[in-house]
Amino acid sequence: MSQAQPLLKVENLSTTFPGARRRAFGPRELFRAVDGVDFDLGRRSSLALVGESGSGKSTTALSILRLVEPSAGRVLFDGRDILALGPRDMRAMRRRMQIIFQDPYSSLNPKWRVEDIIREPLDVQRTGTRAQRAARIGELLELVGLRPEVARRFPAEFSGGQRQRIAIARALATSPDLLVCDEIVSALDVAVQAKILNLMKQIQSALGVSYLFISHDLSVVYHMCEEVAVLYLGTIVERAPRARLFSRPLHPYTQGLLAAVPRIGQRMGGAEAAMVPRGEATQAAALGSGCRFASRCPHAIDRCAGERPLLRRVGEAWVACHRVLDSGERAWQPDAPVAAPAAAAAD
Repeated sequence: MSQAQPLLKVENLSTTFPGARRRAFGPRELFRAVDGVDFDLGRRSSLALVGESGSGKSTTALSILRLVEPSAGRVLFDGRDILALGPRDMRAMRRRMQIIFQDPYSSLNPKWRVEDIIREPLDVQRTGTRAQRAARIGELLELVGLRPEVARRFPAEFSGGQRQRIAIARALATSPDLLVCDEIVSALDVAVQAKILNLMKQIQSALGVSYLFISHDLSVVYHMCEEVAVLYLGTIVERAPRARLFSRPLHPYTQGLLAAVPRIGQRMGGAEAAMVPRGEATQAAALGSGCRFASRCPHAIDRCAGERPLLRRVGEAWVACHRVLDSGERAWQPDAPVAAPAAAAAD
């Protein structure tokens, strides 16, 4: 990781919501959607947040953008703590950070023409004159591979992939430094996914924008991102450069995620099947004093149930596991080889 100041630095970020009541009229418990997340993202770089549904990936991203207000922590964007900014300064800062949502069918206003959808961020930020905004719309449409004349059409006249291109154009309207990509290809056909991902790589190469990429698809993550952070119940359990994480995952949960990836023509063997986490993630596990993954981990010991592991550096990686030694070796041996996703093997 570069020694220069990162574009984005997240420190001990936490976001809680009111939860259920244990008894009628009693106080609500706090639901910890994000709990002590730390990472940084360099300029012109890509970081993926991965994990099961409910692991806190999207809430982490929305908290960074202050679309959901965090409960604690700091989010330093280009050295400024955006959680401390007032409404006026935050509005100006939003020009530099934008989001592309998962579903192109619900993220675009069906009553607006394409030109209105793309121009909205420019209007909000009061960027340029009316003529300059019109010219900018044409430039953005060409950038995402659409003809400028489609600007007068409505979203219903486009396919899912074309709609997502429009959403990308809207996100790029204010020339942001950071794009949050929240499952941006999961609602699209596989062939269309490849085109959108290649477009995103071209845009990053041309504009130098940084990506915070959220995805369930590990093949997509391998194709798009230089670094990967693995979340489990609102906290990071492992973070490492892409090649390091896919070739030698340290945390048992990361091993389980990679082992669970289906592969054409391969059957899951006994040793590999044993690496897949048992049961399902439950928020109740996060309320104890020990490791959140202990109840599902095939390698847990007594210490795991009573003491929460801290995220610590081990070589190129960061890992939160008592059973990973400072040397980078795992205390359990042997373990099954974990194959990288198909996209990784093809690269």
